[in-house]
Parts: sequence; C-alpha cells; structure tokens
Amino acid sequence: MLFLGVYSFIIRLYLLAVRVVAWFNPKVKLMVQGHKQTFRILEEKLDANAQYVWFHAASLGEFEQGRPLMERLRKEHPQYKILLTFFSPSGYEVRKNYDGADVICYLPLDTPANACRFVKLAHPVMAFFIKYEFWQNYMKALQQSHVPVYSVSSIFRKEQVFFHWWGGQYYKVLKRVTHFFVQNEVSKSLLATRGITDNVTVVGDTRFDRVVEIARQAKVLPLVEAFKDGKPVFVAGSSWEPDEDLFIRYFNEHADWKLIIAPHVVSESHLNQILGKLQMDTVRYTQATEETARKARCLIIDCYGLLSSIYRYGEVAYVGGGFGVGIHNVLEAAVWGVPVLFGPNNKRFQEAQALLQCGGGLEVTGWDSLRQHLGNLLGDEEKLKKAGEASGRYVNGNAGAADIIMKAVFG
Repeated sequence: MLFLGVYSFIIRLYLLAVRVVAWFNPKVKLMVQGHKQTFRILEEKLDANAQYVWFHAASLGEFEQGRPLMERLRKEHPQYKILLTFFSPSGYEVRKNYDGADVICYLPLDTPANACRFVKLAHPVMAFFIKYEFWQNYMKALQQSHVPVYSVSSIFRKEQVFFHWWGGQYYKVLKRVTHFFVQNEVSKSLLATRGITDNVTVVGDTRFDRVVEIARQAKVLPLVEAFKDGKPVFVAGSSWEPDEDLFIRYFNEHADWKLIIAPHVVSESHLNQILGKLQMDTVRYTQATEETARKARCLIIDCYGLLSSIYRYGEVAYVGGGFGVGIHNVLEAAVWGVPVLFGPNNKRFQEAQALLQCGGGLEVTGWDSLRQHLGNLLGDEEKLKKAGEASGRYVNGNAGAADIIMKAVFG
C-alpha cells in the first residue's frame, strides 16, 4: 500500500508539472488538451454492442510495432473492433486518423480514478501494451476486470527500475501481465529473476514484420527513377547537420555516384543550409521534372512520407541521428538489402548492433571512418554485394513475430 501511495503521488506530481509546462510548450499543451477529451471520445464513439481489443502505444515508434497485429486482427478476426490509445502527441497527432482502428484517443495519466473509469467505459476483451508500457493502475483495473493483458515487442535491460533494489515493488506490475512476447533471450532471463517464467515467449520484434510489409507496399516513384537513370545512388535518410557535413563533403569530392538526401527536418532554413554545402547539380523533389532530375547529381527530398520507398533506389544507405540523440529507423533501409551506415550513438539500438555484427551495418565515427567505409564499398562490388545481402538477410530472417503472437493469442 505504501508503494501504491508513492506511485500515485509521483503520477500526480507529474500531472502538475505537465500542466505548468503546457503553458510554454505547444506539444505538451496538445497532450494535456487531448487527455481532457478522452472520456468524451469514449462515450461518444464506443459501440456498446461491440467487443473491443485495446492497443496502447506510447508514441509513433510503438504504434509501428503494434500495427502488424492490428492489421492482422482486422483482417482475420473482424468480429472485434480496435481501440487505439497514445500517450504522446508525437504518436496521436500523426495517427489520429489511422483507418485501421475504430476509436483513437489519448490515454489519460495513470491515476486509480482514470484507470477504473477508462476500463469501465472501454470494457475491452483483451489489451496489448507495446514495448515499454507498464502502467500500474491501468493494469490493476484490467486484472480486476479479468481482462487478459499482453506485452508485445517488450524488451528489458538490467538498468530498468524493475531489476534494482531501489525500484521498490514496482516490478509487481509485471505480475499483472498475462503473457510477455519479448524481443530477446536477455529479456526472458531478466524476467526470470523476478519469478516470471511460464508466461514468457521470445518472438523477436514486430517491427521486422512492419518494414517487410512496407517494402511490399512501396511506392514506385518515377521522378526518383528518372534521377537514378541506371547509376549507383547513395541514399541518406533522416539526416541531421552533423551527418550531412560528412557525406556531403565526401560526394563533393567523389563524382562517381549520385546522392539523395532526405533530411529529418524539412524546413526552408535547413534545406537552404544543405544547398549551400553542395558543390554539384542539385534539384529539389517538389520542384523537379523527370528531365531536370535525370540531369542532376543530387536530389533533395523536401517533403515527408517517401523515405521508406526511396531506400529501394539506393546501393548504399545512410541513416541519420547517430551524432545526436540516436539513430533513426535502420530497418527501413536494411529491408532493401543494402549496406546501412550510421553514426556512433547506436549502442541502445538492438537492430543496429545486430547489423554491425552480421556485416550489414557500418559505424561512422567521423570523417576518416566514413571515407574508409565508402571507399571500401564503392570501390569493391563484391564487398558491396555481401554487405547488402547480410543486411537483407538479417531483416527477413527476423520477421514472423506477428504470426507467433496471433497464433498464441487467437489460436
């Protein structure tokens, strides 16, 4: 009881802090406003005669992990409707119109009152919490209502609160999970230290299923095909300024390959910054024709939504973010069977580490390592081919988690 009191106090303290920050931060303000609308949305949109399966994703990345399951559920078990919740505006605001769910809303903060009211209104037949989501009060309310809870694509590390003495009794929230579908054996072993053994299955990460499906549905882009024009292409996706400083310098000096840049931030100031560094014929995607694209040596993607399809046109990919908070999605590139380069902040990313181990990924720590890696790949077709094959083999060999989960839950 003491632990639950401390937990509730922390949640309420967080709520107060969020409300204060909302006065100065538009993103946080969206979240606060969204939380206030949740119960109204549930009351207005839920069908009292339907059976809902609840999926909860903290943000956009977790949504992508849950998406293969939602789409399989809708196709294979149409008797159920889908309730999708987000905690972060970076997930909700992007996917609030996702047509794969019947009701979409924010998940209010984890207070006992919110949890009881939410579960009573939604009355789900089962719940899927994606990756890191373990909310004490919501899981308690679900358990008391005899609703099975599945943890999907969950991954555990020894540094997490569950496995430290100072974590109090928070690890007991794990006891409320009906079944864990974890990403790796390390996670299974860590759960065993807390006495959780019989309800754990190692299935891998559903993100692999998602990127394989994205590749199947990839768009054909005539403008990019015209730009490629049968020549080798280096695709830099989700790039930031430290990434761009390196590969732009390289391709300014080496004219054998063409260059596609899809920056993470598409703003006029950033695009002009990139243009100022390039010493080659360059065209922006939204301003190009097939004729001007074919003549250019660099194509800048100045819009969103195309990157996962653009990787297919490259012989080598670079995924940005590794000189900042962390690399972006390397699987979207690797699924196309190309070598993937990325910066040094990749240690927390299991898929990046695996790509390094299998030879499909290469770490760039600065100018010298980039020049060495590109020199090896661009100058040796056999090395380029082997690295690309290793990359594609890794992604396709790890797909299938959604199949295992669906069979285990629905038979």
